[in-house]
This record gives sequence, C-alpha cells and structure tokens, in this order.
Amino acid sequence: MTTPPEAASKATTPGSANTEFAGPRCPLLATAARLDLFTDRVGRVVSYLGLATVLIAFSTVYLRYAFDIGYIWLQESYVWTHAAAIMLGGGFTMLREGFVRVDLYYKHWGVRTRAWVDLLGTLLFLGSFLWLLAYYGWSFVAASYAMQEHSQYEEGLPGIWLLKGSLLAFVLLLSIQGLAVLLRSLSILRTAAPRT
Repeated sequence: MTTPPEAASKATTPGSANTEFAGPRCPLLATAARLDLFTDRVGRVVSYLGLATVLIAFSTVYLRYAFDIGYIWLQESYVWTHAAAIMLGGGFTMLREGFVRVDLYYKHWGVRTRAWVDLLGTLLFLGSFLWLLAYYGWSFVAASYAMQEHSQYEEGLPGIWLLKGSLLAFVLLLSIQGLAVLLRSLSILRTAAPRT
C-alpha cells in the first residue's frame, strides 16, 4: 500500500496530492502533502477504534448471555468507541475519497475544471457545513462540560462532554483535509495550462 507522499506523484485528480503540474518544490503541494500525511496517520490510529468497538460489543454480549452479567459502562463504551471512530475518521475518509460523490460529469472534465469544482465545493459547501457545525457544536459541548454531564445511569460513563467534544474534533480534522484539497486545487489552477 502506498503512503500519501508516494501516491502524490501518481495522482491525477485535483482531490489528491498531484505533483504533475507544479513539481516537487511547489509550496502549496508540499503543504498539502504534509496535511495528507497527518490525516493518514490520524486515520490509521483511529481505525483501531473499529476493532475496539467490535471487541467491546462481543464482550458485552458474551458476558450477558453466557454469564448473565451486564455492565452499563461496558455497553456505553462500545457506543463511545464507535462514535469516536466515525467523528475522528472523517478527515481520513475524505483523504481516501470515501464520502458519497455523485459523479455524473466530474470524471469527464479537464483537470482545471475539476480543480475549480473542488475549490468552490470545498469553500462553499464543506466550509459552510463545518462553520455551522463548529458554531452550534461549541455551545453544545460547552454546556455539557459546564454541567459535567454524565451518563443517565449511575454505573455509566462520566464525562459525556468528551464524547460530544468529538464533534469539534471532526470539524478540525475535516477542516485540515479540506485545506489540503484547497491547496492542491489552487496549485493546479496556478500552474496547469488552460485548454485552448
């Protein structure tokens, strides 16, 4: 499997680290490659939360049905690990182009047109979505922290604000990957020759 810096020289779309147009010394692409590497490393670490979710869920079910033992904190733990995997894996999913994309025209367009679509789509749609999520999510997390919110069950997990805080981590990590897409698109638009 190739790492983002190795994949950078092989990429052909504005949404990936493309060095074909600007060369290896382009500061925009170098920065985008560093952001990609950071996102890739975070994603690889976060992927272990999926395994943790499965193991905790298995343990919960096994203890309940084999030994008639149930722990509320254990049940809540696999919900937390699952939510954290989704929230903290958002940037990695974007890096790997794992989000649903309706691609009727995009693949047929030229490199500059795709760069414009990526640039404007990231600024207008992703940017506004993340801004709203951060704006309303901040008060959501702050209120939970202020009241030291905990599980509704006495034996449950404390610190619900940590779980809710993963929403802000999602915004941060997706913003980092969105910035990488912007930098690549700008690099392509600055250097790629327009169609004649």
